[in-house]
Amino acid sequence: MSYHRVVVKLSGEALSGSSNSVIDKETLIGTVEAIRSIINCGAKVLIVVGAGNICRGEMIARADFLDRVSADYMGMLGTIINAIAIENALNRNGIKAKALSSIEIPTFVEKFDADVANKLLDDGYVVVSGGGLGKPFYSTDTAAVMRASEVNADAILMAKNGVDGIYDADPKINPNAKFFKEITPKEIIDLKLKVMDLSAAELLLDKFIDVLVFNNNDLKNFERVVKGENIGTKIKRG
Repeated sequence: MSYHRVVVKLSGEALSGSSNSVIDKETLIGTVEAIRSIINCGAKVLIVVGAGNICRGEMIARADFLDRVSADYMGMLGTIINAIAIENALNRNGIKAKALSSIEIPTFVEKFDADVANKLLDDGYVVVSGGGLGKPFYSTDTAAVMRASEVNADAILMAKNGVDGIYDADPKINPNAKFFKEITPKEIIDLKLKVMDLSAAELLLDKFIDVLVFNNNDLKNFERVVKGENIGTKIKRG
């Protein structure tokens, strides 16, 4: 196995599945089994989940009917809904899991604390991190890098909805888009690639964390990348 402590970055859109519901039952169960396959490889897992199936703050703000701060807080609440759903699905299927949030909501979810998260991981729990960073203007991509640093992860598995890896343009629009098998955070910044927020790429500049970008439509890809199979794009550490 190549990686022992990983952050799994899940998009909210992926939870909708083909049914286009907020959370699709079969997709959620499939995600649980993908996480189980990573655990069976011997890796400790922390999940950071987005909220594209519920609310994308940046897109609402662009539509110019709510301000960006309010829209981002709505998106953060969406990630907490998804985190609670994933926590519950994991526990119901025999995988110990605990949701933590950057925004404390005592009735529903405890506040994220790095020491608590590390202890839970060491004790065999999957930690599900919601709420992003608890601050507007930061995406869950940036939250994934921060959480990876806080729990000393050696890799971030960045599962993309329907995208095989990193291209220099949208391959659905431009059939001649260049595919990157490997790339550095600096190249992502210099080329202004949209695979992740530039703030996330900047955080990676001094981190010794690999980022594996791959298509989550095939849930077996989670196990493949943890085992070191050469799929998708690797954002090289350091």
